[in-house]
Order: sequence, then C-alpha cells, then structure tokens
Amino acid sequence: MPTDTTASSGQQSGKSGRKKGRKVRLLLIVLVLAIIGGAGYGAFWSVSTVRASFPQTKGSTTLDGLSGPVDVKRDGYGIPQIYASSDEDLFMAQGYVQAQDRFYEMDVRRHMTAGRLSEMFGEGQVDNDEFLRTLGWHRIAEEEYKSVLSAETKKYLDAYANGVNAYLAGKDGEEISLEYAALGFANDYKPEEWTPVDSIAWLKAMAWDLRGNMQDEIDRALMTSRLGPKQIADLYPRYPYGRNKAIVREGEYDELTETWTDGSQSAPGTGGSTQGTAGSTQGAGGTGTGVGTAAGASPDSGALQAQLGGLYEVLEDLPEAVGVNGNGIGSNSWVVSGGHTITGKPLLANDPHLSATLPSVWYQMGLHCKSATEKCQYDVAGYTFAGMPGVIIGHNADISWGMTNSGVDVTDLYLEKLTGDGYEYGRKVLPFDTREETIEVAGGTSKKIVVRTTNNGPLLSDRSNELVQVGKKATVDQDAPDRGDGYGIALRWTALDPGTSMDAVFAMNKAKGWDDFREAAALFDVPSQNLIYADTDGNIGYQLPGKIPTRGEGDGSVPVPGWDTEYRWTGYIDQDELPYEYNPDRGYIVTANQAVVDKDYPYTLTTDWGYGTRAQRITSLIESKIKGGGKVSTDDMRQMQMDNSSEIAKLLVPLLLKIDVNDQHVRQAQKLLEGWDYTQDAGSAAAAYFNSVWRNILQLAFGNKLPKELRVKGQCLSVEPVDTTGPADEDRRVRECGKRDADQAQPDGGDRWFEVVRRIIDDEDNDWWSAPETRTQDAADTRDELFKRAMRDARWELTAKLGKDVDTWSWGRLHRLFLKNQTLGTEGPGFLRHMLNRGPWKLGGGEATVNATGWNAAGGYEVVWVPSMRMVVNLGDLDKSKWINLSGASGHAYNAHYTDQTAKWVKGELLTWSFSERAVEGSTSETLLLKP
Repeated sequence: MPTDTTASSGQQSGKSGRKKGRKVRLLLIVLVLAIIGGAGYGAFWSVSTVRASFPQTKGSTTLDGLSGPVDVKRDGYGIPQIYASSDEDLFMAQGYVQAQDRFYEMDVRRHMTAGRLSEMFGEGQVDNDEFLRTLGWHRIAEEEYKSVLSAETKKYLDAYANGVNAYLAGKDGEEISLEYAALGFANDYKPEEWTPVDSIAWLKAMAWDLRGNMQDEIDRALMTSRLGPKQIADLYPRYPYGRNKAIVREGEYDELTETWTDGSQSAPGTGGSTQGTAGSTQGAGGTGTGVGTAAGASPDSGALQAQLGGLYEVLEDLPEAVGVNGNGIGSNSWVVSGGHTITGKPLLANDPHLSATLPSVWYQMGLHCKSATEKCQYDVAGYTFAGMPGVIIGHNADISWGMTNSGVDVTDLYLEKLTGDGYEYGRKVLPFDTREETIEVAGGTSKKIVVRTTNNGPLLSDRSNELVQVGKKATVDQDAPDRGDGYGIALRWTALDPGTSMDAVFAMNKAKGWDDFREAAALFDVPSQNLIYADTDGNIGYQLPGKIPTRGEGDGSVPVPGWDTEYRWTGYIDQDELPYEYNPDRGYIVTANQAVVDKDYPYTLTTDWGYGTRAQRITSLIESKIKGGGKVSTDDMRQMQMDNSSEIAKLLVPLLLKIDVNDQHVRQAQKLLEGWDYTQDAGSAAAAYFNSVWRNILQLAFGNKLPKELRVKGQCLSVEPVDTTGPADEDRRVRECGKRDADQAQPDGGDRWFEVVRRIIDDEDNDWWSAPETRTQDAADTRDELFKRAMRDARWELTAKLGKDVDTWSWGRLHRLFLKNQTLGTEGPGFLRHMLNRGPWKLGGGEATVNATGWNAAGGYEVVWVPSMRMVVNLGDLDKSKWINLSGASGHAYNAHYTDQTAKWVKGELLTWSFSERAVEGSTSETLLLKP
C-alpha cells in the first residue's frame, strides 16, 4: 500500500522524515528513483501513483444526470470530439472530459481567481491571495451568475459543473492528478466540488492578462524620477500611421453619418466623449508629472513614484498562471478572402501570444450535436479553456473566428486622497465601501483582511504596508488636498463590473452568419479583443467589441487624481459606434495588436497601441503573394505564421557593417552579419550575434538611464542622486540597484523600442547615444561609438555563453523554451520539478516577429511568451483546416499526450483538424461511451 511504502522510506531516511517539507522530498525521491530504476515494490508504487489519474478513454462509464448516451471520440493526440443529443448533455460531457485531462489545472485556476491559493500551497501565497481578494474576481463572477447572465447560459454552466463533479465523485486526490499525491503529503489538501461561478471567474483572469495599458501607465509615471517630459515622450513615440496601417481602413461605425475614411469627423453620439484622439495623444508620455494635470490636483512625483513602485512589486509577484502581467502579450490573426485563395473561399489564421505554460492554456475539443434540433444547437470545434464550457476560438459549420488583443485602454489608476475612514472626492469626504475577507492557509493560521473600495474602484495600495506608510508621508503641492492620512491607489477597470462575456461565448459558438456574429460580439464586454471573421459563403470581417470607457479629463495614459470630479469615467462608447469592417475591397484583414483605427476616429481607444511591426510584415507577405494574381494556400498561411524576419535587423545591420572594428575577435562576429538575410532561425549564428548587439544597444542607450524601478533586480549602477542640483559631482554619485524581475524589466526590446530607435537613428549626436566611460571602454558620445561598444560587449557576452568559436554559435542555444508546471513545477522540490517540467527546446523567431517567441532584452534571451497555439481554418473544406497546441491534451505528467504536440509546434507543423462526422470517425483512435 502507498502509505506503508512511504512510511518505510521515511524510516530509512531518519526521524526528520516527520517534518512535512522533508516528507514531500522523501516521497519524490522514492517516486523518481523507482521510475528510473524500475525495481521492486517501490517501482510498482510509483508507477501506480503516476498512472492512477490517467483518464479512461475506451469502453463505457455511467454519468448520473445525462439524458442520453454521449460518445467521446479521441484521435491519436488524445483530442476529444463529443457527440450528444442535447445541449445539457453536451456541456456536461465537456466538463467531465476536461476534468479527466486537466482537473488539477482547473483547480489551481479557480483558487487563483478566488484568491484562495493559500488553501493549496500555504503561507507563501497569502500576499497573492490578498491582492486577488482585493480585485474581487470571484465576487463579480457570482454577481454575473445570479443576476446578469441569461437563463440558457446558466443552464449550460450548471451542466458543465455537473460533469466535472461526476468525474470527481468518489476519487481520492492521487486518482485525479499526480500533483495531489504530492500535495496530500504536504497539507492533506482535498479537492472540492466545481461550481458554475468557478467557470465564469476564469474569464476575469484572461481579462487581466489583456487589460490594456496599465503597465505603460505605471512605467511612464515611474520614469519621472529620472527623465523629463521630452525624454519620456521619446520613449513613447507616436504611432507610425504613415508606415504601419491600422486594422480598419475601409470600415465604419453605424450611428455616425460618415466614416472616418472620408476624412471628415462626424459628431459622436451620446455614448462617448470628445477628448483627444488616439493619434494626437499617442506617446505623449505624460507631462513631466506622474499624475493627471488638472490644475492644482497633482501630488509631487516622489509620492507617486513610491506608490507605483510598490504597486508594481505586488503585480509582478502574481503567479504566472495569470500570464506575464500584460508585458508582451500580443497575437496574430488574419483572414484572406476567397478571391485571393486557391480554394475560392476564405482562409483564417490565428496564433494568440501568451506566457508559456504546461499544460498549455488551451484545450482542443469538438462539441457536436448528433442531429440539429431545438434541444441540441451546437456543432463547433476549436480551442477551449479547461474549466469553462464552450469554444473560445475556432469554427462551427458556418463561420470561423479568431482573436487578438486590441490593446484598448479599459483600466485607469487613480491617486486617492485618504482622510480618516474615507477619501476625498469633489471637496467632500466619502466613506469607503468595505468588506472583510478571511484567507485560509494550509498548514498555517488564517488571516483576515479588510478590502476598501472608492468610487473609482478597490484600493490596491492597501495590499502593501510600505505603500500605506509612504502615502502618509507624501508631500504635495500647495494646491492639492492637505496630506491628512496620506494617499492610496485605486483601480478602475471594466472587468470589475458584472458583464455578459459568458453569454457571448455561446452566442458566437452557434452564430450562422455576420449578423449573428456581431450580435454575439456585442455581448463580449471584457476583455476587448480584435475579432476576425470568415464564413462558408465567402464573407470576411472584423469587429471591435467591448465596454470601452469615455473620460471627462485625461486620456488614460498616466494616473490621475481621484479627488477631482473631472477625471471620472463618463460612460462607454456605444456598441454601434465601435469600428468594424466587412468584405473590404483589398480582400484581407490583418490584426496583430496594431492601431485599430487611424487618428481621425472621434474617440480615444488608447494612447498605447502596439506599433504594428508584426502587422505590417504580415500585410507585406500577403500582398507579395497576391500581387499579380497569386493565390494563397493553407500552407502559405502556415509559413507566414513561422516567418522569422527581424525588422529591426533590417534597419540596424547596414549601419553595424559600416563600423570600423579594430579588434579581430569583434570583427569575426561582425562578419557573421555580412550577407545575413535577417531571418532568425534557431541555427543562425548571425541572429545570435545581432540580438546580443541589439540587447547591448538598448542597455547602453536607454536601460542604464532608467530609474531603478524599471531595471533588472541585482543590476546596480552608479548614478547621480535625483535631488542633485548644479554641476555633476562624481563624489555625490550613489549606487542604485534594479528592482524588477528579468522578464518584466525595461527596455524589453519590443516594437516600441524599434520605433524609439528608428526615430533617432539618423540623429547621430542625439543625447540617447551617450554612454559613460568604464574601466574597460571609452565613453560613447555618438551613435556609431555606442554601436561599436555594443558590438564589443555582445562579442564577449556570447563568448562567455556560447564559446570563443563564432561558427558554433546559434540563436537557438540562447533562445530556449522551458515548459513548466505553473505551481509545483516552479516552486516544488527539484525532483518534482524534474517530473513535471519539460524542455528546453531551441527556438527561432523573436520579439516583434510574426513567429513571436518573445524574450526580454533587459533580462536575457530565454523565451517568456509564445504563440500559445496556431490554427488555419479553410472555409472551403473545414476538414482541411489545420491546428496545433503548445503542449498536448493531457495535464498528466508521463501521459502520452502531455507534450506530444510540442515538437511539431517547434517545427511549425500543424495537425489535421477533423470536423465532419465522417472525418472524425476516420481519425478516431479511442471511443468512450458515457451512459445515463
């Protein structure tokens, strides 16, 4: 028996095995050694523990609550296609099957969204839980379920939960997942039943990942401690509309009498406000203060610096299951009309970029009614979230859709003036809306917290004692409210209001055409996504959905004073005024996080678009293919997804090759760039050297000039004190060390930094090109001097990392992907991490390429976010569509489908995506019958 074996192992290792942490480690030693050595009774125990949670995929089983039999047909990659005779049976079976493969992942997600991670993992997660309880995702999901969502949606959510609970019934933790076997020894954790609210809350976590410009809002304010208004504006340049086109070029919005492409600007309807356009405010970079600029309303920048610096530390500590906290999150999608394809019908491609997780955030699945009736309305397949019914991205028998992050600004940070038990607003003191939360801690003492909320949202600053003290001591200008009890930071965010996004999922899944699709999109209030569309009748389209706020004062680019009534949100843009396109004359639509509309659109959607590098490259690839009447194939779309071309290399390499290099070793590296085609393949030595040069250029020109709050932890520099006046004094320099994790620091090297460099590239004496003298290098005062230093630094950096012989260098040796279990695989003992994690894989691609394998130039070269899946939908023959996932269908370590798609994903290969009943039958390897 497992208990006896573990006890025996503990006795052999000594009395210290009684300690819980030691017991976990001893268990893992037994497991790993038994798996590797395969000897005796210990081998039987370990293998049985690992296999105990593998799902039943053949034969039959009974599910109480089904109204009829359901077939679950899995292909050779374990991807299930479900066939039922009623909607409720379909979603109940979806819950059962997803729980079979992914319940541990589902369980962690729901504890995260509810701020209950401490119940699973102990006191180390208390701070995260405090922050997540303050946001209140689970409470908002409860409101949605009780009073907002349709009766039909709630019926489906109930059925899904019933399916999950049917799977859990009677199972011990180790029968559900290997992770529970380890957790059980640590804290006796037992999974509880699933609820419909658990499903809804996950949408809040995805909305958090895709929340807009909150990161830039914080960063701009933090920069004010060392940079002036012009310098900040340099680092947030305006969107290059003349070079990188917006998504919507021939579109319109219904209620206005004229489209913005006419060159006129009709008066907006009542749903919005007429503040500055995206074009006029893009990259304004603030005004030199860290907060909105209403006269007399701003605290001094030092107060806000400390507040935001502390807030960022809270944000970056959130578990990676939430994503990479908004940094680098992007995506590609595009659709080409049948006039330009070899099938005569549209082709639609999508690859959302998210943090690399194991298992992948996506779960592939088909949901099919055996026959279309009033009781059974669905025939849809695609990418789902384990823990949520329905399909998020994919196609049904009539339409296909994809998503990318729009980047629309739906969050604002407010600096709140705290006074006693309330906060100032419009010369009055209003009471906080307060609630008490109790955080249960595995193996520890529960903790109570009080959440305070203003009319602008919850006080995030309450989650840091340091922030409270700083707020109390903050100095302010003479016209701002008196200091009193200090200042706090509140978050206004559309996802903190109950919404209808769950209704949108089901409406989209059964949409029959463009009108149905737009009606479904109108329900998709958060997160605001670029939705692309194609149908089997040959139509293509685009729709921007979402609750997008309008503001009285301010443009959302920097934190604003919460006590000033002029800075309140005034409403939301009417759905009929949101931009869309339908069958544009050019015959294609590309969305890759670039500007949605041009600068004449009458509302401010954001001041922080992505800068359009990937979008313009995709557009160029499509146009080069169709120029002269060429036709695009499914494989052409796949090859476009894998395009590794570096746009910044095209700009910089010709300049780097002109630099006279005296050092023969640096010259060897420089010669790698001669004749390079700018393609960042995994095996490319030139790509390795160029990206190292690019990283060092950014560090010398910008990184070393940023405040410590934006730099990498442990990176220490000697700098002038912020309060220095008069001439520079070497004796007054202080040592300041960076405070951010490596994958969160700046400059990250994304396409904003491409644009920053492009703007000053011809100004060879620009101040940004300066770098001080060091013990080993002369000062740089010009662009080419700085480039020369960067080339030398890159040569010796890669010598240390890859060896002296440049011919052995390769980009993939630097640019590696590790897939990690997001809980025990990152925080657990070493043996457990070995069991749960996989990798590394050597990748091509890079930051702001179409094959967007993101890395942070401030922190290093390893991959931090990826195309989390790839798909190409063929609307001419849906069975010839293609798809791939980052990992596999299973969340069970050592299951055959744990990472069985990853090798193909790395190579850019796609799997056949069966949809019709005949095609599914032909690809089925195993069938499980679920009986009532």
